[in-house]
Amino acid sequence: MRPAARRVAITGIGAVTPVGNDAPATWSALLAGQSGVGSITTFDASAFPVRIAGMVRGFDPEERIRDSGLRQRLSRQGAFGLAAAEEAMADSGIGGNTYSPRERGVSIGATAGRPSLDELAEIFHRFRQPPLYRQPLEHVLERDQNVPAAAIAKSAGCAGPLLGVSTACTASGHAIGEAYRRIQDGDARMMIAGGYDSLISWLDVLGFSLLGALTTEHADQPTRASRPFSADRSGFVLGEGAAMFVLEDMESARERGARIHAELAGYAATMNAYRITDPPPDGGGVTLAMARALQDAGGSPGQVGYIAAHGTSTPGNDICETRAIKDVFGSHSPHVAISSVKSMVGHLTAAAAGVGLIGALGVLREGCAPPTINLETPGPKLDLDYVPNTAKPVDTEFAMVNAFAFGGTNACLIVRKVDA
Repeated sequence: MRPAARRVAITGIGAVTPVGNDAPATWSALLAGQSGVGSITTFDASAFPVRIAGMVRGFDPEERIRDSGLRQRLSRQGAFGLAAAEEAMADSGIGGNTYSPRERGVSIGATAGRPSLDELAEIFHRFRQPPLYRQPLEHVLERDQNVPAAAIAKSAGCAGPLLGVSTACTASGHAIGEAYRRIQDGDARMMIAGGYDSLISWLDVLGFSLLGALTTEHADQPTRASRPFSADRSGFVLGEGAAMFVLEDMESARERGARIHAELAGYAATMNAYRITDPPPDGGGVTLAMARALQDAGGSPGQVGYIAAHGTSTPGNDICETRAIKDVFGSHSPHVAISSVKSMVGHLTAAAAGVGLIGALGVLREGCAPPTINLETPGPKLDLDYVPNTAKPVDTEFAMVNAFAFGGTNACLIVRKVDA
């Protein structure tokens, strides 16, 4: 634990996900075990081996983002991020004069955009037949992962730290953790933190398919395709969306009478240094990240009653994460409720940890854990409580959020219940 560090409150939540276009709708759907996985609509996937994903539906940027100047340069995922950030700011109740611009910062996990198939074909065609292809400026801006972060900063009047994190599926976990550190160290009194992503493009679906990472099962029943911890799991389902949070210095938040969802109490980041795509079967850096985050929060394994698992539905990840939980929690591990919201929304990649945090905050607030759906028969060596198919009551002071990524990066967050 860092004894001289400031405490950090979470005072705002915003979301755009495959199961809800705001944070309350997302939480309600997760608690009810509703799936948002369906047919891909972002491109014609009829000739692809994978044709399903967790899609955001019914989202209208013009309704959610009133400033057309900010809206016009945003990609699909950028619009999700700005809408979620503005929702989180409204939820926090922070006004224009609450903090000075230099006391406000932004920390975002995201991924650079991809060119359309038509544009990529034109680029290669021009290599053979000059003049060289000149990309339209608006396309370059839409693919820049930091343009939406700048739009969020402008919308919220943030002139303090601005961090852009691109660590694949761990990105929003790192972004939230680094925002937490900025407040702890006094660099800011308020940070907007989270992630946005939409890797449901022809390039990503093709690439992940060639890696064998995406499931090709249950194409005719897409809501059954994402199956974390199940014996017949065969790969993950891509998802898209955003999850954003307002973090504040605890003392400042209490002084202004803010509603505090929870305390962000611990964070750790590690590296496996094992393989690019496969997690270490012995837990590796995953174990270390969980242990250090818990130590940072000043908590003990017995105080944690819920873990928002990374739970991708891939054979390697689920074994690795289960092994790490057993190593960290020991005899307490069978008593911890563990669930993967990816079973319902798919894998939101850079925004995945943020959606897990929404689940963890809901558990602390309402005393009920969302389920891992589609879990009928757990796989060998997967013998913990993964909250199969139906939500269950959980009374806990601490909750943990896990995030791991290709390349071997790991992040773990700890949130703590705060008395009214």
